[in-house]
Amino acid sequence: MEAVFSVLVGVFFSVAIYLMLSRHSVRVLLGVAILGNAVNLLLFAAGRLTRAVPPIISANEDVLAPSAANPLPQALILTAIVISFCFFCFLLVLVWRAFRELKTDDTNEMRAAEPQREPLPPLGY
Repeated sequence: MEAVFSVLVGVFFSVAIYLMLSRHSVRVLLGVAILGNAVNLLLFAAGRLTRAVPPIISANEDVLAPSAANPLPQALILTAIVISFCFFCFLLVLVWRAFRELKTDDTNEMRAAEPQREPLPPLGY
């Protein structure tokens, strides 16, 4: 099961990087969302994938069973899901506003905020 998750995490990371290197802001937005999911799957796979024993301490035990899944990555994943969703919503509004103002989603054409390039003075005397 870990091998399947490892391959899936690798595919998600490579697709996310490919999309984030694009010129179009919608593809960059999707790449960021996929990257967040890849990190969540990586954390999930790092916490021992097992269906045998859930990470619950029963009433007659004092400690967690050694064969149980690690509960810490699961808590980290819940936090990461909330953070990545908020970041995705912020980027979605940012891309939508940029498209509405500039009428393009091409990041190379979004140069309105940059100062105009002035010609350099001559180098010689």
